[in-house]
Amino acid sequence: MPRISPERREAKRAEIVTAARRCFARDGFHQTSMPDIAAEAGVSAGAPYRYFASKEEIILAITGDTFRLIFDPVRRLADGADAPTVADLVLACLEPIGGQSVTDAAGHDVSVDELLRCAVQTWSELLRNDDIHARANEGFDGVRASIAHALRRGQQADTVPAGLDPDQGARTVMGLLHGFLLQRVAFGLTDTSGLAASLRAVLGAAG
Repeated sequence: MPRISPERREAKRAEIVTAARRCFARDGFHQTSMPDIAAEAGVSAGAPYRYFASKEEIILAITGDTFRLIFDPVRRLADGADAPTVADLVLACLEPIGGQSVTDAAGHDVSVDELLRCAVQTWSELLRNDDIHARANEGFDGVRASIAHALRRGQQADTVPAGLDPDQGARTVMGLLHGFLLQRVAFGLTDTSGLAASLRAVLGAAG
């Protein structure tokens, strides 16, 4: 049997992840079986096991993609801007949840609805899966630290109120992102342009 090339292997792996994400978004993590994923991907029942040891490993892969794609925009702003305001950071949180699709590390389009549905399910997995909890905690701490550093730079440049505790401010920014995300998934509230205008008004009034 000819060996599969690394490029082809990665492409097949991505196809299985995409199929699993569709299943998870539609039916949930625990209502989806490996045969369900294989059927969705159009491959044999055993094919997913050539790329993943278990369904849990697929969930871990999707969880990593989910957190990265959601938090990347605000982290890029926090790490790259000289003195972002609180409003800048909060509005950056709206970027990944306001559209129809985002691009993953492999250059593939990913449905935002599927992504966010998986994100909401991941929160419950944090309570029962130590691996997911550890990865999520590491990612959360990293993003929170980036935002806190950005707020400190903003305080030095007088674009962020001096009385704001940067660490608490970072938690607040991330809490707003989680709230927006849940509103979209649970209630279908997708008007991020109107939300952005309201945020600017509220944060401006708060000084």
